[in-house]
Amino acid sequence: MNAFYTRMETWRPYILSILRIVVGLLFLQYGLSKVFNFPAPSPVPALSGLLILAAFLETVGSLLFLVGAYTRIVAFILSGEMAFAYFTAHAPRSFYPAVNGGNPAVLFCFIFLYFAFAGGGPWSADRAMLNQA
Repeated sequence: MNAFYTRMETWRPYILSILRIVVGLLFLQYGLSKVFNFPAPSPVPALSGLLILAAFLETVGSLLFLVGAYTRIVAFILSGEMAFAYFTAHAPRSFYPAVNGGNPAVLFCFIFLYFAFAGGGPWSADRAMLNQA
């Protein structure tokens, strides 16, 4: 059993990087759908006001997060965006995320919050920049 945990521990940092990449790709879809109606049409008819900011954060922020550039700062900002989105767009509909459609917002919020503390992992632009300094 100890060998299993030792093996798992050696892979932990790399799995963190893989999780960051997958989350970045999934989150990018929300920004792209708002800006380019791709891969699915935007759920909102036209961008205005805070939706322009959300589209920018989701597109540019997820690209930075995907490559692991400024991971902690970007993750903190995106976590805040998702908390704001949840409480302004989802929570007024119902207390329960399963009813108000806010499950993705809650999950992204806490995953980004985790990365704000954990960093981007070994396969990140952040790590590459540190190694060159």
